[in-house]
Amino acid sequence: MTCHDLGGPCMLEHQGSTADAVIKAQDRHLRDAVRAGDQTHVAAREAMKGRWRHPKKSMDWYNRVKRDFAALP
Repeated sequence: MTCHDLGGPCMLEHQGSTADAVIKAQDRHLRDAVRAGDQTHVAAREAMKGRWRHPKKSMDWYNRVKRDFAALP
């Protein structure tokens, strides 16, 4: 899955054996991009932080990512 697939602005691909591993890779990518001064990732980083703070509210997003990950070849 790419950063863009997960709600970010770029096409960097994230690898993992589970949806949770891909989500954690996305979180690291967003954090590192924002720390490096990439302003295009700020909104996606804020959204990801909100999902970590309020996981019950973000279950729709999480379930969509899990479904999309399961559908990958």
